[in-house]
Amino acid sequence: MRGGAGPTQSDFTQTLWEGPEAGGPCHRPRMHNPERCSLFVPLLCYAGPVNASRTARERVRAELTREITDVARAQLATEGAGGLSLRAVAREMGMVSSAIYRYFPSRDDLLTALIVDGYNAIGEVAEQADAACPAGEHAGRWLAVCRGIRDWALAHPHEYALVYGSPVPGYQAPEQTIGPAARAATVFGKIIGDAWRAGALQPPGICPPPPASFAADAAALRESILAGVPEDVIAAALGCWTALFGMISFELFGQFENVITDRAAFFGHAMACQGRLAGLPA
Repeated sequence: MRGGAGPTQSDFTQTLWEGPEAGGPCHRPRMHNPERCSLFVPLLCYAGPVNASRTARERVRAELTREITDVARAQLATEGAGGLSLRAVAREMGMVSSAIYRYFPSRDDLLTALIVDGYNAIGEVAEQADAACPAGEHAGRWLAVCRGIRDWALAHPHEYALVYGSPVPGYQAPEQTIGPAARAATVFGKIIGDAWRAGALQPPGICPPPPASFAADAAALRESILAGVPEDVIAAALGCWTALFGMISFELFGQFENVITDRAAFFGHAMACQGRLAGLPA
């Protein structure tokens, strides 16, 4: 409220919002004059501001959560996952350290959010690459997915390292990471499954049969992402999938220095070879 004027909508918003989400982490709620607050009763009865306030709070919280994760991702580039610190993130944002714990109670909660974001980003890339290809071009779909994931990894090396690099000491990934982690693998499983059901798979017959101990693993994969696919094809497909990330990791972590010059071309060749091992047609 300003001077002797009556309450405005912006005054009402400020009254509701003074606190950490609205004015910044150093703001603290102030005590309101009951008579002044009573002036807002007509506003409270008009147009449902309680719901509007809740929606606005949710938007602000979501925006601040995004900002925290953006700063944390930048910290990954300088400190690595093991050096991620909630206090350092809060300091970078100009927040008091206690405020950030309202959004992420621990470092592991923040790590989990970053890991889920990373897996979802990779999954989205894989899904979009696959969807852009004709359904019957199974080998083309596989190569498109491989290239899309590699491109994302090269553009986001520290996020890739978080999900496919060395484990973070002391961190145990919770169950909520499983679904996001499976998104990209589900795309590959669908490509192999579609090719098998279409009669398009042509396994080269050069690999020995998988060990007997693999039968239970194959059954679980068959129930989840490779429905109806025989065990030997599942084993070959799993080898191809792990080779994809091995190739990307070698490139990102410097193992191809002074070894491979045209890495994009070699990557395409290697992934085409892996596809053939899984039986995808040339």
